Amino acid sequence: MKRAAAGLAAPSIAMTALAQAPATPAATGSIAHLGSFPVIELRRYALKPGARPAFGTYFETFFPDAFEQLGGLALGHFDERASPNGFTWLRGYASMEARAVFNAAFYYGPLWREHRATLNALIDDNDNVILMRPLAAARGVPVFPAVDPVREPKGAQGVVLAQLFAVMPDSVDAFAAQAEAAFSAYRALGLAESGVLVTLDAPNNFPQLPVRTDGPYLLWMGLGSGSKRQEDKWKALATRLGGTLASAGLLRGQPEQLVLDPRRRSRLRYLPQPD
Repeated sequence: MKRAAAGLAAPSIAMTALAQAPATPAATGSIAHLGSFPVIELRRYALKPGARPAFGTYFETFFPDAFEQLGGLALGHFDERASPNGFTWLRGYASMEARAVFNAAFYYGPLWREHRATLNALIDDNDNVILMRPLAAARGVPVFPAVDPVREPKGAQGVVLAQLFAVMPDSVDAFAAQAEAAFSAYRALGLAESGVLVTLDAPNNFPQLPVRTDGPYLLWMGLGSGSKRQEDKWKALATRLGGTLASAGLLRGQPEQLVLDPRRRSRLRYLPQPD
């Protein structure tokens, strides 16, 4: 159901992903001030038929820089390949307190007031939001430098392959331990783990933006080159291992596979090592 949003009217495993980037001192120094974002919204929008290209262009034009100025960050934003109308993105905050301050500033601010009618007209449902945190400090979503429009003229490359698990109540830690062998197998395919997130059990401190309360969930994400061979291997492995995990009794259903194609300005993307 569409919400109108009116008135709105060891080395870290996560940092393995950064090892794929040309991590020059200048590149890493340029984002050192941003810090980390341990409070994360997994936002999965269902757009109106045919609206995704326009929505993606509006989103990338108006919002990533504004989020950064207000202390939040669009950690990555993607077209959801299985759904022609699916747009998935990750928004990070430094804390729950920062989330409330950020959302008040953004949704009551001039940029959203100017563009909300245009954006809301393209959305069927934007209530599919899970509030999450890293499973452990080293397993959050890595903060990549913004896409460089000069050095990366083709924009963000690669693919994010993700698996979303609906976990039984009070079983997140037990399931995470059980799933480690599967996650290790995914990394062995050459995927750079780029987040292991679980539902954040905290009151929604900006209720104008609903979040789901049907958790807990665990999300695994891996960053790949975009190779079809790698992707096909992961899909087959994730199907097999996901079924095994589901049969062990700690899940509420079969895991969901997500293939996420980075939009042009997505921070979370594949950056091969320079020659």
